Amino acid sequence: MITAPTCELIDIGLNLTHESFTPDLAEVLRRAHLAGVSRMIITGTSVAATREAITLARTDPHRLHATAGLHPHHASDYSAGAREELRELAADPAVVAIGECGLDYYRNYSPREAQIAAFRGLLELAVETGKPVFLHQRDAHADFMSILREFRGSIADGVAHCFTGSRTELDDCLSIDLAIGITGWICDERRGLHLLPMMGAIPASRLMIETDAPYLLPRTLKPKPASRRNEPAFLPEVAKTVAQARNETLEQLAASSTAAAERFFRLG
Repeated sequence: MITAPTCELIDIGLNLTHESFTPDLAEVLRRAHLAGVSRMIITGTSVAATREAITLARTDPHRLHATAGLHPHHASDYSAGAREELRELAADPAVVAIGECGLDYYRNYSPREAQIAAFRGLLELAVETGKPVFLHQRDAHADFMSILREFRGSIADGVAHCFTGSRTELDDCLSIDLAIGITGWICDERRGLHLLPMMGAIPASRLMIETDAPYLLPRTLKPKPASRRNEPAFLPEVAKTVAQARNETLEQLAASSTAAAERFFRLG
């Protein structure tokens, strides 16, 4: 049984337009509400996915918001036309950030040169729109930081989404005042335990939580769902794990992470 905090939570990154949610989206949103997840930021990973995220966010503008971006896996799709489409989409009131954008050298589904070009283009769009940036990085820390340092003084803000890196990488991100997004990766005893001692080093004002649903189902969740699909109702499990690592109560972590998300995304 998931214990919901007495104050609300905000899931800053999830893929609600994923096909796995199509059959029961209304139930997924109902369970999120019952679990205390009051607002959700739907990630835009391509031009088409951004459009879908905006369409979904418009159905419940008080609870759902969207980002406008191009995941590095899709960086080969970046062009002047794609940038213009994203610029137009980013003007929609539902869009609260530019991204997902960044570098992913782990998969290299797009050539590194294309990833760098798309990353720079979306950071320029963030400067143009004045909206914060929702960032992705995997196995590309040096290039990621080098590019971000060029833009950090011009972008409104940035969050290292789904942070899974080392203490040195965390310190680098904090040194340029990036916010940090923590997912259920921290609940994974096989690969996420190194994150636990880092949680106390993140200022409360820069720490946010997310599910990245339908991915990264928290492995500490009990009972485990019959499917392996993650969903926003499981965000309290991430919050509980982060709170324990910070020697805080669930309510303290919920309050601070929600306040941080409200400021970052300029939520009313």
